Amino acid sequence: MKVLASATQRSPLHDFLAPDSIAIVGASADPSKRGYKAMVGLIKDGYAGKIYPINPKVDRVLGVRTYASLADIPGTADLALICTPAASVPGLLVECGKKGVKGAVILASGFRETGRPEGIKLEQEMLAAARQNGVRVIGPNTSGMFNLHKKVNLLALNNVKAGGIGLISQSGNMLLSLVLEAQRNGHVGFSTYAGPGNQADIGFNDYLRYLGEDPHTRVATLYVEGFRDGRRFLDAAREITALKPVVVYKSGSTEAGQKAASSHTGALAGSYAMTLDLLRQVGVSVVQNSDEILPVAEGLALLQKARGKRVAVVADGGGQATIASDRLSEAGLVLAELSATTRRRLGEILFPQASLVNPVDVAGSSDANPALLADCLEIVADDDGVDSIFLVGMFGGYHTRFAEDLLGGEMRGAESMIELARRTDKPLVVYSLYAPVNPPALRRLHEAGLPVYSSIEHAVRVLAALGERGSYLAGRAGEQPALALAPDGDAERAFATAQAEGRDLFEFEAKDLLRAHGVAVPLERLAASAGDLTAIAEHFGEQPLAMKVVSRHILHKSDAGGVKLNVQGEAQMRVAFDEILDSCRAYDAQALITGVLVAPMARKGTEVIIGVVRDPIFGPVLMFGLGGIFVEILEDVVFRAIPLSYGDACSMLDQIKSRKILGGVRGEAAVDRQALIDLLLKVSSIVQAYPSLAELDLNPVIALADGYAVVDARIIVERVDADRPEETL
Repeated sequence: MKVLASATQRSPLHDFLAPDSIAIVGASADPSKRGYKAMVGLIKDGYAGKIYPINPKVDRVLGVRTYASLADIPGTADLALICTPAASVPGLLVECGKKGVKGAVILASGFRETGRPEGIKLEQEMLAAARQNGVRVIGPNTSGMFNLHKKVNLLALNNVKAGGIGLISQSGNMLLSLVLEAQRNGHVGFSTYAGPGNQADIGFNDYLRYLGEDPHTRVATLYVEGFRDGRRFLDAAREITALKPVVVYKSGSTEAGQKAASSHTGALAGSYAMTLDLLRQVGVSVVQNSDEILPVAEGLALLQKARGKRVAVVADGGGQATIASDRLSEAGLVLAELSATTRRRLGEILFPQASLVNPVDVAGSSDANPALLADCLEIVADDDGVDSIFLVGMFGGYHTRFAEDLLGGEMRGAESMIELARRTDKPLVVYSLYAPVNPPALRRLHEAGLPVYSSIEHAVRVLAALGERGSYLAGRAGEQPALALAPDGDAERAFATAQAEGRDLFEFEAKDLLRAHGVAVPLERLAASAGDLTAIAEHFGEQPLAMKVVSRHILHKSDAGGVKLNVQGEAQMRVAFDEILDSCRAYDAQALITGVLVAPMARKGTEVIIGVVRDPIFGPVLMFGLGGIFVEILEDVVFRAIPLSYGDACSMLDQIKSRKILGGVRGEAAVDRQALIDLLLKVSSIVQAYPSLAELDLNPVIALADGYAVVDARIIVERVDADRPEETL
């Protein structure tokens, strides 16, 4: 497997996550102490490097000579495991720096995670000491680390197999759960583990880059409670997922939580759903159930990817074939359409009652010859319309269920499957109801690196991850970089004025900005007073008009009675103008009203929303979904980090639940999909060009069969000054 491209600087974490020498600060002869357990783990696993126990009160720990302090050890140590109380840590990091120690694992709690000022201050002191002395820190408040290929087992875990799964987990209990599950599985092994703890120094992005470079790691697996720098993680993940799979289980909501915001987009951003969308955008395989973490990690480590999402199912029972089909469809996978040649070949070896369409049900054909299943798998593997293969049923248990002399046939079938897996790039995933008892044929598959699952759901989730990864990599191969946009001078001045006045852009200013960059926005006129209405009426004639209040203090115009629709002629305009002002003043007597915006009524179409926030964890994020008044009720929205690629924009339209509406329903014409994609890309470029743009809402945008119309636009400006007074009517 490839490791991280040489153009990227090598991760400094290699210097201490694969250490040749380790100092145990706080080594102890007390079996209940971590300083004792770490020594046991190193000695028991046969660590070949140098061990320096630090304890001024005893001469030896487990037969290894101790030293009174770090200053007394000969030479240096690559890694220090600090098992002492929190208050001692800053001083010990200074000692580490003087001895040239490159990294330190801080087990102690009592830092920022307490939420108390003294804990926050102590973590700041610790981090300052580490940086001033050139020491990288794992933790504090960490469960520790291991590198099983290096036989570094600082957690003293028993019987943990070395393998290809690299693991970073913010929960020590989750680590233990996965280790125990791997022991029950018997075939899953780990490379490196680290508990990031408070991420005071080393964050998830740093660990991910290390795992991406580590030749022993075939899949990077992360249990995440909160990112401290989500944007840097996304950047690292985009780089690493091109080389090897990355699996993330994200618990809870983002670290920032649900923040109060003044736009629809801001109200919906910062969510768990947003985090998952952004992770998938950069090729991460997201699992949403904790019992899926290890099966998906194992499957990706062994099989890496599928070309696409078309799955051929071969089953020895109709019920389980149906269940598998249901789960595959729910997971977004497709039952491959088998060619006539494939069906003919299957028909030549199966009973007449067998089902030759996908899913293939052998209908008893394999009862006396289980190796026949392998022949079926070879036939469907030759079909160009198949991306991956799913064997479902009781393979491995025929000799138990029917007759002992069938064991030989099962073993021959297993060898044929292994040979098939070697000669094809189409992943083979096996579900067997006999997997829990691990019979000989299934053990043989395991030994050869084929994943076998005891749950149809787990097997399908693995197939989904393989298909998603293959599709992501294929789409990324032709990905074009986002185009840079030159800012418009008038728009820059509008931002500067709004910042100076402590307000957001007025709607007409926001629309002028959009129009300057080629966004389709209907021409509008601002009535600052009733005297402006005559000229505006002459300009628009008798066409139906929409009139909307313009006020820095009225965010949701309809709630304030600040919107009038289908207004025609000057007389109606004057009535509507007065009613808007009266309603808005009754709604908020202190609101400063700049005027009333007059525009042609938009044509009937499909209402969508496009929005942007600058998330405190992930940076600028774009939202798209069903628009209008129901956006926050239905929450049929999706998110992508900015900048968007063309593929990102396409996938946003495909992901929303109401995507069928965009394609036209009940006689309605399909919307202009390309126009919406272009709009998403333009908005992405606009956000990059204007750093003062804090939030943006285009709601609704009317998607039409021949384009779109931006009906309402709101741009929230980054604040730099306190509010200043504004002229009003």
